[in-house]
Amino acid sequence: MNIPANLKYTKDHEWISIDGETATVGITDFAQKELGDIVYVEVETLDQTLEKDEVFGTVEAVKTVSDLFLPLSGEIIEFNDALESNPETVNADPYGKGWMVKVKFSDASEIDGLLSSEDYKALIGA
Repeated sequence: MNIPANLKYTKDHEWISIDGETATVGITDFAQKELGDIVYVEVETLDQTLEKDEVFGTVEAVKTVSDLFLPLSGEIIEFNDALESNPETVNADPYGKGWMVKVKFSDASEIDGLLSSEDYKALIGA
């Protein structure tokens, strides 16, 4: 299972990459494997400001629909439009082309509450 050490993680199986004041968010390799074949990614929160742990969208797989939780408070500034026509990219490349949103976060101290790759491995028993 792929759990890159340079990313942060949530207990809800999102990953976060920090670049300045912007965070890129997606779901983990573990999450996409648990969901199975992803058929739709919906994000209707573009240009909205949300609090940490609020639902920013959903991911639909053949068997289930799961909420996506925002790991850091801030404004959703970009959605990965490529997922509209190719949602299976999340399965194929969850940490690369399968990213979901970019967030201009408002409280850098929230980063400290995220999980390291080691903590996330312990959470999922990897």
